[in-house]
Amino acid sequence: MKLPITCIILTFNEENNIENCLKSVFHLCDEIMIVDSGSTDKTIEIAKNYTDCIFYHEFENYASQRNWALDNLPIHNNWIFNLDADHRITEELETELLRLFQEGIPDEVSGFLISRRTIFLGRWIRYGGHYPTYHSCLFKKGFGRCEDKLYDQHFVVTGKLIKVKGDIEDIITDSISRFIARHNQWSTLEARFITEKQKSRKNHELIRGNPAGNPIEKRRAFRDLYYCFPLFLRPFVYFFYRYVIRLGFLDGKEGLIFHVLQGFWFRFLVDVKIWELRRSSSGLE
Repeated sequence: MKLPITCIILTFNEENNIENCLKSVFHLCDEIMIVDSGSTDKTIEIAKNYTDCIFYHEFENYASQRNWALDNLPIHNNWIFNLDADHRITEELETELLRLFQEGIPDEVSGFLISRRTIFLGRWIRYGGHYPTYHSCLFKKGFGRCEDKLYDQHFVVTGKLIKVKGDIEDIITDSISRFIARHNQWSTLEARFITEKQKSRKNHELIRGNPAGNPIEKRRAFRDLYYCFPLFLRPFVYFFYRYVIRLGFLDGKEGLIFHVLQGFWFRFLVDVKIWELRRSSSGLE
């Protein structure tokens, strides 16, 4: 039984990922749409085995690509599921969604909070506060937008959100070199966002941190608190919190690599780039 859900998947040279992603949603969603930004590998060839709805749009940033898709694709269903090519729908999540749609979703519900399970070098990263991480990536058409943020974007959904059982597996890397290269790019985006936000104080359409809110708002509040700590000190504090207090060491060797690189090195690199941007803007370089 397929559900009246349109699944939108963003791609760019994802021949190693796209088939497993499509297999995980093919029997669940009755409409699958690919938005590609110029793949030169076999991504499109593989995708054509699962859907004819393949579109091209030049990539500017993740938020723009997501919102272009929401605004321009000929979406026929009332529910939209936003995924990346390295995501997989678990059997538990598929079963839960089938149950919810069969029983009937209350009219006041406009979206679902779905947890993401990080898979790093073949290991599920369960500790360090990294699981569960919720995303509102499944929502009613017209009720959700991707927030205007350069890195770590979430969907802003109007109306009631409910948690569902089951996860989306996020296969975040196929090599350490790629992981480092991508996080180097993302650190630049995060540093730019933080610097411009602190300088301009503009009202962006962002999820606001709220310690008493839903899991996404609580996590954003924690992120806001993190940026209140002094530059360069906060990565050390954060890594200790993640690896020791939140038991990240229980994730084994893969967890050690992940928490050091993603929880310390990446955050330290963001601070270095914030420091560099501030020096440049003050005329010290």
